[in-house]
Parts: sequence; structure tokens; C-alpha cells
Amino acid sequence: MNGQWIGRYSGTNSGVLVIDMDDMDTHYEGRVFAYDDTPSLPDAFAFIKTPDKTETFQLSLDLLPVDPRTGDPSSWEQLKALFPSDVTFPRRGEVSISRNNDTLNVSWKTDIGTASSAELPKSRAGEPTQYKPLPEITDWARFKTYVTDLEPRRYIFRGQKELLRLRTGFHRTGRADLTRFLGNDIQTLHRHLSQRTTHIFNLNIPEQNGAFFNLAQHHGYPTPLLDWTYSPFVGAFFAYRRVKNSDAMRARDDEKVRIFIFDQKLWRATFVQFVKLTACRLHFSIMEFIAIDNERLMPQQSISSVTNVDDIETYIRSTESAERRYLQIVDLPLKERPLVMRELSMMGITAGSLFPGFDGACEELRERHFQS
Repeated sequence: MNGQWIGRYSGTNSGVLVIDMDDMDTHYEGRVFAYDDTPSLPDAFAFIKTPDKTETFQLSLDLLPVDPRTGDPSSWEQLKALFPSDVTFPRRGEVSISRNNDTLNVSWKTDIGTASSAELPKSRAGEPTQYKPLPEITDWARFKTYVTDLEPRRYIFRGQKELLRLRTGFHRTGRADLTRFLGNDIQTLHRHLSQRTTHIFNLNIPEQNGAFFNLAQHHGYPTPLLDWTYSPFVGAFFAYRRVKNSDAMRARDDEKVRIFIFDQKLWRATFVQFVKLTACRLHFSIMEFIAIDNERLMPQQSISSVTNVDDIETYIRSTESAERRYLQIVDLPLKERPLVMRELSMMGITAGSLFPGFDGACEELRERHFQS
């Protein structure tokens, strides 16, 4: 039952219901958000904690309205002046939840007599992509031609060895409750890393908070960020980086690596970009962070996405149409790895240049001397 569950609810009110649940060994707990279709009505929030790990239970939940100005839960007394005088907000809800295979069934009735229900499907973030690779780009030569004709810095790129959907390291762990992550995990991480950085990050300052997350992300800590780059060739480096030349030379014609191409310029012009992760409507936002104690940021031409969405692909696809596309994928042959890495090295794109320091230098020389 852990993970993110998203779907529509209907009844007295209608809208989008989001449940973010973490596995706490003996039970589940997390947050519930109900985003109403009617702009003049407040969105609702509740903390949820199950009594055990059975798949059917009833709960009595305290309900809080969401401040439309900040996205944070608040009290009705503080917010009611923002809504029409005839609007009343409930204080409690009696909720029934049951899981049936890959569906979470939720129904509730509030103390003001409103009632709704929803069937929430399991996240599809672990399923194969529904995007089809660009058919005209089947090899490295065609990729180079294609990307050099693109508008500079309009697109960002992400290379992956695995042909998987976009998914953040945080969500890959099976976690979903970002409030707990920020309140517990990040505070512990901050204390530990502050012993090793030359700068004490003030997490209350947005620029420093973002820089801290970016630093942790670049060093392998699971965060709700995804690394992207303005350079298609840096993206290609990361797609092939973890492949051995010996494996590439034995690869079948149908074995590929993947590069995502995202129209960040159009996306940012179309959708509001949020820095917040919690108590906020679902979003996928593009952010550029300052480099504090992070020597990798500049050479990698790094840019990041920040999201509270597990299944990023479904979220992006829901915004697209035949006339408007944001995300594309390119799958390149695995067997071209020796050629690609040799040409990238001639461009100055190596582990040594992208990862300044001892580790990057050793990785570059391993690539140069051992070719395995």
C-alpha cells in the first residue's frame, strides 16, 4: 500500500485525490490531499496513519484546508475570509480504505454531510514507457546531426543506461511522503554533511536549500530531483558511462541506451514552476541551482527537475497533445559505445572533466587504459 496513489474522486465534490504513503514496518502513514475542481472551494489535507498493515480499514481523520496562497495546510478560521461566505469546511472525515490488487478504493463522509469516493490506480512508474523512440534517430551519427540543429538551450537532456521511465531516486525507494523526508531525513543529512562541507547550508534560504539538495543528488543520495544537462553530448556520456566496452562489443542490435530530450523552454512558459515539494499540487518543475561546494555543476552544464510526482511520464503525457510535445526519447545502439566514448573524449567530455577530483581522474584513466 506504500507509494503514491493518484486518481479522481466524485460525489458531493469532485477533483483529484493524492495519497502519499510510506511503509513504517508495522503500519503505513503519510498524507492525503484532495484538490477540488471548483476554484472557489478550498483544497483539503489530512495526515493518515493506519492501525496495522491489513488492506482494509476505517479511519477518523482531522481535516485541514490548504492555504491557496502558500499551498500549506492551515486552520479554517485563518482562511475562511478568502472564500465565499456560504462556504463551510469540515473538521473531520470518516474514511474507508481498501486495496484490491492494483487499486486503492477510498470513500469518506464528513461532519458537514459531504461524501465522495475514488478508485486510485497503482503508480505506473515501474512499467515500460509509452513513448516511442524518434524513428529517424537510430545511431550516433544521426543523433549528432539531429541535436546540433536544435535551438540552443531550449532543450535539456538526460542519459540512462536502462530503458526505464523517468523517476526520481526518492520515489524509486518506494517512499512517497515528502513531508517526512524533509522533516526527518534531510535534517539528519544536513547535520552529517555540514561536517564535510566548507559552507553551512541554510535550508531556510531557497537558493541554499536547492544547492544542498543538488549537492546531495550529485553524490548519490536519493532526492526528488532528476539531473539533466543542457548538453546532448554530456547526456550521451551518462547514457553510456556504466557500460563496459566488452559488453558493448557483444551487444545485440536491439540492445539500447536511452537519452531523454525535454523542451524545458516551452514547459516553463506553459506551467508555473514550484520550488515547494510538500503541501503543493502535483508539479514537475525545472530549476537551476547555484554551485556551493559542488564542482560538478558547471562542467556538466547541469540543470535539475524537482517533482512530487512518482510517475513523471504519465504526468507529462497528460499535458501533451498531437500539436504540443514536451518529452521525446532517443534509443541508441549499445554496441556503438566505443565509438561514442572516443568521440566524446575528443570533445573534452570525459569523467575527468565532468567529475573534478580524484575519482573523476581515475575513472577517465581507467576508460583510457583498460577499455573494458
